[in-house]
Amino acid sequence: MKKWLSIPVILMVAGLLLLRPQEAAGAVREGLALCGGTVIPSLFPFFAVISLLLQLGLTESLGGLFRPMMKPLFRMRGECALPLLAGLLGGYPSGARTAAGLYAQGRVSRQEAELLLGFCDNCGPAFLLSYVGAGILGDPAIGVRLYLIHVLSALLAGMLLCRICGDRGLALPGRPLPAEVVPFSQALTASVADALTSTLNICAFVVFFRVLAALPPFPLPLPILGALEMVGGVAALSPGRAGCTAAAAIVGWGGLSVHCQAMSLTAPEGLSFRWHWIGKAAQAGISALLAWFLFS
Repeated sequence: MKKWLSIPVILMVAGLLLLRPQEAAGAVREGLALCGGTVIPSLFPFFAVISLLLQLGLTESLGGLFRPMMKPLFRMRGECALPLLAGLLGGYPSGARTAAGLYAQGRVSRQEAELLLGFCDNCGPAFLLSYVGAGILGDPAIGVRLYLIHVLSALLAGMLLCRICGDRGLALPGRPLPAEVVPFSQALTASVADALTSTLNICAFVVFFRVLAALPPFPLPLPILGALEMVGGVAALSPGRAGCTAAAAIVGWGGLSVHCQAMSLTAPEGLSFRWHWIGKAAQAGISALLAWFLFS
């Protein structure tokens, strides 16, 4: 049934590509400019550093540092703090990639990794402060408040998910610490190559969804545009209480483009996304509610 329902959609997209080639080409150029100006500079070095941490087996040290916070808030081991921090500092989809990496190393259980996907995949401060706050809504202070709302909504959504799902499962036995067997030079080269592959994968989805948003011969309604592609949805907003509230909801949801990026990075580990969809929907609702009252 899904196959037969998807065929007309694919044929329609192919027809629009033939009918509107200039719009599609312009969207590709916009997507590549976005990747070159924002995505690659912000994500590639961050991916390389996070991958190096995993390669060298430093997550256990970080786990001990953050255990006092993670256990009472989320009922999780301290190692689970790394994906949360990666998402809040590095932006989409750093958190999902880090959670999948911890699961691949056996540092967290499958249940923990899937729960983390529901609240660790978040927007970084640079996008909210510079692009959304200063660029779209006209005030960097608005970007600061939106980022604080985003962080709080992610924490609240995580606490909610972790209390709905009581089963954490057992972590895998875990490999010996890679730092004992992997030389630093080898870990560094592997981390950089892995970061490059992940970044190019993300850029492909950014360009593809830019094209999808530009193909219809009429402007997409804001809710549909924001649900499809986060950057395009935010760019269509205007300053004011309604614009700030919509920005909080759109960034909290992330957009289908961001979700596909996260799925592409976690697919090799076979992680389920059931908690991801619930968590991001809850975070969008909490963000909108907080923004509506904060910007009154």
